Amino acid sequence: MLLRIIQDIALMSGIGILLALIMVIAQRWLSNYGEVAININGKRDLTVTGGSSLLSSLGEKQIFLPSACGGRGTCGACKCKVLEGGGPILPTERPLLTKSEMADNVRLACQVKVKNDIQIQIPEDIFNIRRFHSQIEEIVDYTYDIKGITFKLLDGETIDFKAGQYVQIETQPYAKIKEKVMRAYSISSKPEIKDRIQLIIRYVPEGICTTWVHKYLKVGDKVYFTGPYGDFYLRDTNADILFVAGGSGKAPIKSMLEHLKEVGTTRKMTYFFGARSTKDLYLTEEMRALEEHFADFKYVPVLSNANAEENWQGKTGYVMPYFKEAIHDPQNTEAYLCGSPGMIAGVKKSLINDYGVAEEKIYYDSFG
Repeated sequence: MLLRIIQDIALMSGIGILLALIMVIAQRWLSNYGEVAININGKRDLTVTGGSSLLSSLGEKQIFLPSACGGRGTCGACKCKVLEGGGPILPTERPLLTKSEMADNVRLACQVKVKNDIQIQIPEDIFNIRRFHSQIEEIVDYTYDIKGITFKLLDGETIDFKAGQYVQIETQPYAKIKEKVMRAYSISSKPEIKDRIQLIIRYVPEGICTTWVHKYLKVGDKVYFTGPYGDFYLRDTNADILFVAGGSGKAPIKSMLEHLKEVGTTRKMTYFFGARSTKDLYLTEEMRALEEHFADFKYVPVLSNANAEENWQGKTGYVMPYFKEAIHDPQNTEAYLCGSPGMIAGVKKSLINDYGVAEEKIYYDSFG
């Protein structure tokens, strides 16, 4: 009886191994699409090995679409038009695409698998995005959970970007994290500095990239990043400016202000910075110095959760009620917002409905 049981177990194990082998062989055979062509904008052809996502296939050819989530299909940043060869829209794409986008052949590049020849359209400025090799030059603790990281470019490289744009940094494996990931962070340094950039990165508990930055990254480490990305940048007009940010959202606003200091401006500017308590405030002295430099600039920190022990004498609650002190001509006001989706939605709604600022003059960078 025992012998029969052992024989049955051996037989079942053998069948299992055989089925697994068949599945591996089938997967390799089914996934072997050979070489396929990607036609870009009707004038550029790439030859790639089929089977990977459109996002990664383009990346292998040094064409970098934005992807704040690293290709997981959660951010919707890697949108492009797929005119032919992309197959049907997947259920994973639909929540991040509007009806008009789907009707216009817009897809998520991270979800489109390149199985055959494919024709796409992407913005021409995507071709200006590059992959940079850098070395960590400085790490500064701004608060208990926010660091300023300076990346010095190697090999004599320089970067051109607009104040407000962002880059995507590549992590390295650490601890139990075995794969590299890419995450997007706004540049906090001014564009006039071209051989290095600074990022402001807030720690997110269990966040793969922020944990790597805050607990593993050291001065001297080598880091790759791609960029610059984004259409959140300072417009060259004479309109009054309302800046609104919270947390690490100070990064692109800092870049804009430092750029304006370099080029000179007489524009009326007010900067509302939302934080929970005094321990979440940082770069305050730098902002006060900018108040002294500009003819018409005011920095206004607003605390939502100040307690009596802090002896806070400034503004409290939500930032929106205080806009009436800064907006004198709604038709000649531009707003630049950077923060969480909830903050962006609330501020934008208030600017439009309560203060009459034109929606097309509200620019924002939303991060989760």
